[in-house]
Amino acid sequence: MGEAIGIPIIEDILTEELQDGEIHMIDSPPGSSCAVMETIRDADYCILVAEPTLFGLHNLNIVYELVKLFHKPYGVVLNKCLDEERLAEEFCTDRGMNILEKIPFDRELGSLSSDGLIAARESEKYKKLFSNLLNRVIWEVHHETVTNP
Repeated sequence: MGEAIGIPIIEDILTEELQDGEIHMIDSPPGSSCAVMETIRDADYCILVAEPTLFGLHNLNIVYELVKLFHKPYGVVLNKCLDEERLAEEFCTDRGMNILEKIPFDRELGSLSSDGLIAARESEKYKKLFSNLLNRVIWEVHHETVTNP
């Protein structure tokens, strides 16, 4: 009671004026909750994150349908990838979805995260991976804005 809920926080972030070169990223929960729809509605670009499980695929499909409904450009990050589990990757490939990055399943990343550490600050490997992902997203957003103003 009395605590802020997601939608007003998202609305506040989306109404802030961006300074030159500044970007806002909003992380929303999986699925199709009100917070997810509010996040997608005014987004310039959506990053769909999926894990290679049936539940992950189910959530990816829901959010994929939402970004299509809202006519939003998007890319996909596949998380906790294993060679033998490719459900989400096959789903993306079958639909021509842009895969931005495949983050491998890695106990080191899980340990860093569970310890509350920022992987990109703790590991040069993850600094490179997440920096490349950020640069790819920035390029995608800019490219989308230039080609579809």
